[in-house]
Amino acid sequence: MATVHIPTPMRVATDGAATVQIEGATAREIVDRLTEQFPDLGGRLVDDGQLRPGLAIFVDGANVGRRLRTRLQPDSELFFVEALGGG
Repeated sequence: MATVHIPTPMRVATDGAATVQIEGATAREIVDRLTEQFPDLGGRLVDDGQLRPGLAIFVDGANVGRRLRTRLQPDSELFFVEALGGG
């Protein structure tokens, strides 16, 4: 199972869980299953079927951007990273 690291601001949607174990062969499958398991998380991750603007995925330490077709290993680690703004 893949280990998904939930950003702190999104943990309210996962009942405070910092990591979640989810099965999936692609980042899309992980996102879909996260949305099924935690419906409130869906709106924070996806907009109109695409990863929300300002959000990127890191898979096993590599930035894959917003590419949901990225293939995963059975023990992959996924991080959802929100862009920081300011000035």
